[in-house]
Amino acid sequence: MTYLRLLQHRAADGSRSVILAEGDTAHFLPGVTSVRELAQRAIAAGETLADTARACGQGADVDIRAEFDAGRLLAPIDHADAAHLILSGTGLTHLGSAEGRDKMHREAAASEKQTDSMRMFLEGLEGGKPAPGEVGQQPEWFYKGDGSQLVGPRDPLPMPAFAKDGSEEPEVAGIYIVGEDGTPYRLGFALANEYSDHVTERHNYLWLAHSKLRRAALGAELLLGTPPAGIEGTSRIRRGGELLWEKPFLSGEANMSHTIANLEHHHFKYDLFRRPGDIHVHFFGTATLSFSDGVTTQEGDVFEISAFPFALPLANPLARADAPAVAVKAL
Repeated sequence: MTYLRLLQHRAADGSRSVILAEGDTAHFLPGVTSVRELAQRAIAAGETLADTARACGQGADVDIRAEFDAGRLLAPIDHADAAHLILSGTGLTHLGSAEGRDKMHREAAASEKQTDSMRMFLEGLEGGKPAPGEVGQQPEWFYKGDGSQLVGPRDPLPMPAFAKDGSEEPEVAGIYIVGEDGTPYRLGFALANEYSDHVTERHNYLWLAHSKLRRAALGAELLLGTPPAGIEGTSRIRRGGELLWEKPFLSGEANMSHTIANLEHHHFKYDLFRRPGDIHVHFFGTATLSFSDGVTTQEGDVFEISAFPFALPLANPLARADAPAVAVKAL
């Protein structure tokens, strides 16, 4: 089976375009400068995003791997006003995802009592896959920021000067736009590095919100339609060009304790998240972390994440941003 993917491209002169890829072939879409624009066309026409893309015709062929290597591919979604793009996510959604989190919090608490993480995971395991039309168990939810926090497939992932850690979280993200009538539309799925500060989280679970206020990276491809039930990928860290750590990871509903529909319901049930025109990038979680294996990352480490059916990986270097002390002035 071949999957349709949309990619956003920026040429050397700054001009933008959209690419439609299917299998090993890809071409530019004439007259289209952003995926958001294309999605708005599809909604207005009452068509699928795939049909609207195909109706654009075919521009020049393009080698997406060469464009990725040249750094000309962007994140597959963005918004001209970063305040109207919301990054959020759910944790403890994958089979096995509670193990690392529970170990981290149990060590911090030094207690044999079942942690809140394990309780939430077990509740999701029991009620996260309701029958169609029914509402299942509410998942963990977190906020990561607005569009200013989103980076592309090869951009640096800077951790703040005050951060204790910067570690990868390989996963899949759902990409959405809210229509003028408040209806959320799923555009597709992207490979992602959700990226968090696990040392801060381990210190105190109530600092989870702080640990998630970090950048996040999306792979270049927006996968259209229904993704495979099982997604198999590999997460790697390279240091100085050498492989430091490598591990497979699993995603897709076959490897999750919640359905995508249940996670979507519990995000969009809030009218705050059904504001017309907004873009949402929602991370679905992971069960694979280098931090759980005792890896301590360093500036310059490169996080590489790849998974079928995405043809292109992420390859984001870790950096540290300057962050002077902030003083609030009274007026």
